[in-house]
Amino acid sequence: MINIQQQQKLLINIAENLPRNIEAYAIGGTGMIFHGLKDSTLDVDIVFRNAEDRRIFRETALSLGFKGTKAEIIYGNKDNIPQMVALSDVRIDLFLLKIISSNFSEGMQKRATQIHEFADKLFIKAADPIDIIIMKSVTSRDKDLDDIVSIINKTKINWKLLIEESNEQVKLGNESAILNLGEKLEKLSNQKVIIVPKDILDKLWKLLNKQVKAKGKKKK
Repeated sequence: MINIQQQQKLLINIAENLPRNIEAYAIGGTGMIFHGLKDSTLDVDIVFRNAEDRRIFRETALSLGFKGTKAEIIYGNKDNIPQMVALSDVRIDLFLLKIISSNFSEGMQKRATQIHEFADKLFIKAADPIDIIIMKSVTSRDKDLDDIVSIINKTKINWKLLIEESNEQVKLGNESAILNLGEKLEKLSNQKVIIVPKDILDKLWKLLNKQVKAKGKKKK
């Protein structure tokens, strides 16, 4: 686990040793820490827009004593797994625009307006809580469900935007985005740990039916 103070110290240390300025995005628990939605996270999740920035960040971390780690050990043989570096019990996952089945879309990039600056070289934008929900809904891990509950209960949710982004994810190739989101929201709503407007679930299921019908027509 890494808390906010440790995360701050880690990022400053790497930033001070970067050969040039780099901009990236914080997702997952890292993004939630920046938004004040949790105090600690299992690992640091960062998304880069280009491979060169990721390479420089990774090599800088390695020069400071971090060790390369095989992502397959954590993620299995999935597509779009990150490069990983670790130091003691701290792990940094370095993604490149695609996060397993999720796409860090243009909309997600534009909504990441909260910027954190480290040593005048590393600029990290925290993903919007809405988009963190989208990315966390693709897994079945209890900690991700807990994070979704925390985000929904601690922030004002733009439900329309949540639906729009899940639909955008489908258009970008993540065919299960609407299904995953709908299932998680319905499950948590039935457990009465969150409140989801009924019309939101109805809209998600209508979108899913539309998606299934469109896919069926393509096969004919």
